[in-house]
Amino acid sequence: MAENVEDLSVNYEEDGVQVVKELDKAILSKGSWTTILYRYQDLDRTKGEFGQEKFTIRRYQKRNGQYLAKSKFNISSVAQAKKIVETLSGWIAENEK
Repeated sequence: MAENVEDLSVNYEEDGVQVVKELDKAILSKGSWTTILYRYQDLDRTKGEFGQEKFTIRRYQKRNGQYLAKSKFNISSVAQAKKIVETLSGWIAENEK
């Protein structure tokens, strides 16, 4: 695992083939517990192409100088991401009244 939060990634290879490609990331919080939102694509092995954009939120705990993955939540589509944004925006707007 990584020593620096900036080095954390969801890029993943199997047998020398990249099967998860990280497109972007946003570090939401840093510290002994770090939260990162990633934008990524999975490889469609039948087509040999990367599929639609997906998103995942990952939580890491820093122990003994290393970040260890502790939990994740995958957002499987842009439609689901939009629904999450709409819901959170509505809740936040209600709270700000």
